[in-house]
Amino acid sequence: MEGDSTVKIGRRRLGIGALACMIAAGDPILSPAMAREVTDMAGVAQSVPDHPARIADLWFAHNELVLMLGGARQIVMTVDRPQARPWMYKVFPTMYQAQVVNGPQVNAETLLRDRVDLVFMPDASAAIAAFRGVGVPTLVSAFHDVDGLLRVMDMTAAALGTEQAHVTATRYRTMMLQTVNDARDRLSGLPDAQRPRVLHIQSLHPLKVDGADSIVDEWITLAGGRNAAQGVSGNMKPVSVEQVAAWDPDVIILGPDCGTLDPAANGGVWQRLRAVREGRVHNNPSGVFPWDRYGSELPLQISWAARILHPDRFADVDPLTLTREFYDTYFHYALSAQDAARILAGQPPEPVADRTP
Repeated sequence: MEGDSTVKIGRRRLGIGALACMIAAGDPILSPAMAREVTDMAGVAQSVPDHPARIADLWFAHNELVLMLGGARQIVMTVDRPQARPWMYKVFPTMYQAQVVNGPQVNAETLLRDRVDLVFMPDASAAIAAFRGVGVPTLVSAFHDVDGLLRVMDMTAAALGTEQAHVTATRYRTMMLQTVNDARDRLSGLPDAQRPRVLHIQSLHPLKVDGADSIVDEWITLAGGRNAAQGVSGNMKPVSVEQVAAWDPDVIILGPDCGTLDPAANGGVWQRLRAVREGRVHNNPSGVFPWDRYGSELPLQISWAARILHPDRFADVDPLTLTREFYDTYFHYALSAQDAARILAGQPPEPVADRTP
């Protein structure tokens, strides 16, 4: 296990010159009180602080998980900007205290300078070795499906090490599985011919869609649809408008911030599509994190999409009520009906009026 022969030098700040000497000498640097071991999503076991106080969360989607598990005040470094995630900063205003960095490629000196004692990363990279090399515990937190999300939730709760985190993770797991099982029960026996072909567009300019082997594909299936992007694997894959026309989806879902669909664009190809002709183009909700991607609001996405695709089988499902209950239960935030409606429409918070005289 990493850290067994580690030189523990406390939490004092290191000058860059001293840091460089220690790295060159091969001496790892580790803070004290590494009381627990956590295995990350890459299968690597790491000793983590008993009570991590300064977290760098360098994966966009994972920040929401830490926030939900009660770690808002511990996040001191994030990749989520307030301009891109306005609901995150409205619901969790303590995020304004965090340093915003560009992407996960932060250098090790920056982590030490800011006394970071735990890092979450999106996937394995060269930076992880550098972080661990100077004694900063670093956990890979990537996931690609519902099961992976639940495992990351448990891993994150273990890393935070609080009773609140463990209780919330357990409660969330129960709710997620209930959502999935309810959708499957209601859609049981539904033939493929009655499952709409759904195209999820991540970006209109340039045109990118989400294919198989993605969490988008999973929630489309759970909601009773079929992914129209046949032959495409993975997230955010570039395609031509001619390919979209060949697919001719029954339903189009526009991801948050993907742009505005102009039916007359590209010589009118869009307005000839079945989904556009039948008025089945929907803007995907976006809250603390976009519902359609890899955040903790995924159960809301499944319920919303199921109601969109099969309103007869999910007539009693009220996405607005579910959204307000979720925010109250998991974010401890009293979301108004008006704000919930804006989230469901994929809109940012209402601008605050300038009260300056």
